[in-house]
Amino acid sequence: MNEEEVLVGRIQDLAEQCYHRDVPSHTEFLTLAEQDLFYRTVNKIPGVRYVLSGGYEAAERKAALFLPSYAEDGDASMLPIAVVRISPLNEKFADALSHRDFLGSLMNLGVERYKLGDILIDGNQAYLICMADMADYICAELKKVRHTSVYCEVEAGLPEELTEPKTERKEGSVASVRLDAVLSLAFSSSRSKMVPLIEGGQVFINGKLVTSPSASLKEDDLVTVRHMGKFRYVGVQNQTKKGRLYVAVERFVS
Repeated sequence: MNEEEVLVGRIQDLAEQCYHRDVPSHTEFLTLAEQDLFYRTVNKIPGVRYVLSGGYEAAERKAALFLPSYAEDGDASMLPIAVVRISPLNEKFADALSHRDFLGSLMNLGVERYKLGDILIDGNQAYLICMADMADYICAELKKVRHTSVYCEVEAGLPEELTEPKTERKEGSVASVRLDAVLSLAFSSSRSKMVPLIEGGQVFINGKLVTSPSASLKEDDLVTVRHMGKFRYVGVQNQTKKGRLYVAVERFVS
């Protein structure tokens, strides 16, 4: 079996386990493509309830939790994830550390990528979202990031300022709320350059793969473009005399 077939089988097994035993069951962290596969798989399974969470609303990597009968809809509290803060031992002698530096050091410990969620950078420290069963191991074993000595602590959650990512609002006129038109506005590019990205499987709306340039956006849709970034579609603000739509987006910035 290929990787996609293995994941489909795993999702089906977890859904069945939750249904028959009435206990929560969950995946590890899923990429955007895997989240899309998850949605396509569970849509074929009647009666399942689930929630996807990555520890905060705008998370890119998320784990899926199947909900037992006694859980409320949308309740992700039974998902076993943890937050680990990684900080330099001595800020004065620390390197300028990037997301790639932190991720590389974690992978060098032998930690599988699916055990790790998003890594949020805050100055020269990072907040790692991971599966709870990896938190103690990471705290015990991660001693250096590049040439910088670090220490790790499990936190109760993310700092509030990190759960609300910085955004830049952008407004402009488009002929319609087609995906390719709004993408060209959000990323200051042409529609002709956006179409190959959409048709090439690089664009996700609310975690679901979309390959049609003519797909319409709805207010509050979260759009992610691989290697380019993501934005929230705010909606139509006005209409020009010539019938064009004046729309707004909020693009996430680091």
